[in-house]
Amino acid sequence: MTDVDDWTLQETVTEYETPWYDGGYDVLEQPDGTEKRYYWAELPPAVVVVARIDATAAASLAGNSDAVGGDHLLFVEQYRPTVRETHLELPAGIVEDGESYTEAAARELEEETGFRPSSTALIQEYAVATGLLRHDRGIVYAEGLEPGQRELDSNEFLEVTTVPVDEALERARELPANDATMSALLLAKEDGLL
Repeated sequence: MTDVDDWTLQETVTEYETPWYDGGYDVLEQPDGTEKRYYWAELPPAVVVVARIDATAAASLAGNSDAVGGDHLLFVEQYRPTVRETHLELPAGIVEDGESYTEAAARELEEETGFRPSSTALIQEYAVATGLLRHDRGIVYAEGLEPGQRELDSNEFLEVTTVPVDEALERARELPANDATMSALLLAKEDGLL
């Protein structure tokens, strides 16, 4: 196994900055003495929320009158311009400066779905796509949902829906599928939360 001390950073270049992320490359001397550019994109940390809602509250959502029996998970459907597809996803968003993952989860959940959790717990924090990204993600479990105030960002056009807990992973695996939702559900299931 190579040690971090076997790599020497020669130069860091930021080629572009956007409101969403920065991109550039590092020039490194590798353990064999050769130099190589390693390209990266740097994004702020994000949170994905696995939010359990009881069947009564789930049925109160428009279009969910068939939500009977058992608990559900809150999902949002949204068009993703980058891949030109509409995805069924768990609520998610950027962690703002000074926020913990659980604080960001509670805020994002309320903003995107109109529900506030009475409790949250961090399931996992991890680095995403380490071959390209400088980006950390937290997965948060939320429950005890109560009505709050929905407040979408100017680029969010979301439809809130629910999926029965026992069907959530199967639904999330239907194409088009995305990594954040599947990873979060798998971790929650592994921890016995689903």
